[in-house]
Amino acid sequence: MAPARRVGLLLSLLLPVVSASMPGTVVRLNRAVLSYVSEIGKAPLQQALNVTVPYFLEWNGEVHQPTRIQTLNIRVPHFHLKFLADFGVRLLVAANFTFKVFRVPEPLELMLPVVVLADAHVAQGSIGTPVVSISACFPLFSNASVSHGSSSVAPGPLALVQKHVRAVLRNKLCLSVSNLVQGLNVHLGTLIGLNPVGPESQIRYSMISVPNITKDYISLDINAVLFLLGKPIVLPVDATPFVLPLHVGANGTMATVGLSRDLFDSVLLLLQKAGALNLDITGQLESGDNLLNTSVLGQLIPEVARWFPKPMPVALKVQLGATPVVTLHTHNATLQLQPFVEVRAVASNSAFRSLFSFDMVVNLSLQLSVSKLKLRGTTSVLGDIQLAVASSNVGFIDTDQVHPLMDAVFKKPLLDHLNALLGMGIALPNMVNLHYVDPEVFVYEGYVVISSGLLYQR
Repeated sequence: MAPARRVGLLLSLLLPVVSASMPGTVVRLNRAVLSYVSEIGKAPLQQALNVTVPYFLEWNGEVHQPTRIQTLNIRVPHFHLKFLADFGVRLLVAANFTFKVFRVPEPLELMLPVVVLADAHVAQGSIGTPVVSISACFPLFSNASVSHGSSSVAPGPLALVQKHVRAVLRNKLCLSVSNLVQGLNVHLGTLIGLNPVGPESQIRYSMISVPNITKDYISLDINAVLFLLGKPIVLPVDATPFVLPLHVGANGTMATVGLSRDLFDSVLLLLQKAGALNLDITGQLESGDNLLNTSVLGQLIPEVARWFPKPMPVALKVQLGATPVVTLHTHNATLQLQPFVEVRAVASNSAFRSLFSFDMVVNLSLQLSVSKLKLRGTTSVLGDIQLAVASSNVGFIDTDQVHPLMDAVFKKPLLDHLNALLGMGIALPNMVNLHYVDPEVFVYEGYVVISSGLLYQR
């Protein structure tokens, strides 16, 4: 990867970028990230500042003689970044250049300290991505010195060489910084693409407002549209604008990602519309501990015993016609499902015969975690499953008698299905080669916060 592109990717850590989020999402990058970018950015920045200095025409008393100037070394001892409120990011780079001037009769080494100040403006692009542009750039030069061991040179010729080098660097150093920014914008432009959620669903991301920049952080309001079979998923009601409060999550963290309840509502609506939450629970007669058969049901419902004198397999067809409801309270996230469960048995002709159906209410505890750039969930049942008879072809059903059986055969398959589904995760805001480090999840009233360090790896 070219040095300019590497530094561009590093600088993009300063920008509120996303590759996956939902409506009501805020990405905030705090001052702690600046120190990290400054440290890892020194080496590639040194390479990017390695500009070519053309020949210097030196008068030898008779003719102008071309003198070659070679850049021997560039060292960046100091690379400082800070946020500029309502504007962007300021870069301060202190670099020491060492040049070899091939003069006659002896070459000399010239050391030139340079400070580059540049202001990068962060704005909203027309296609919904962050756009960065250099609004000002100033190279500041100290006096050059000749290294020990080089032959002495008269002040006049030395001043001419120094003037030549400064003129070249004055133009080329700021051009190098500008090239970094241009490469960064190309990289950020890829954020508007579709990202897969499942086999038939995707998410598309875009900024919905200009960045909010203070002296302490830079943040971005993100809109993500979910698609199922190419059609957008729209919440039944307009989402309430989400404002991420200050001082939430862990102190001193690099990144703070705020996710409103709308994120979870949108994901659950997508899963419900895709039918991913539906499942079939079946039993095998050969299994010794199988409770899903007509013999067991017949002991609770006499009509079933009369219909099926011989044991036959029973299946539960679970469908969620209503969208699950997530509730976020401080330190507590819960999920409520209202499945419709049809109990069917295999008849003698191998066709399924409907016996009865239930309307159920299942309350679940939702534990959230982050791994491999995804927000993942696991569930466990809270309290008892509530059920009410929706229809029956086998006469009266005593729910108090049937409840223990339904509880035994329903809970584990449901949890296995949900945890496998939620364990796949939803991609969190990220960029290429950027990883979350030691992320922590905090649940607040109506929203979730992820605090994390960041690690850039090529």
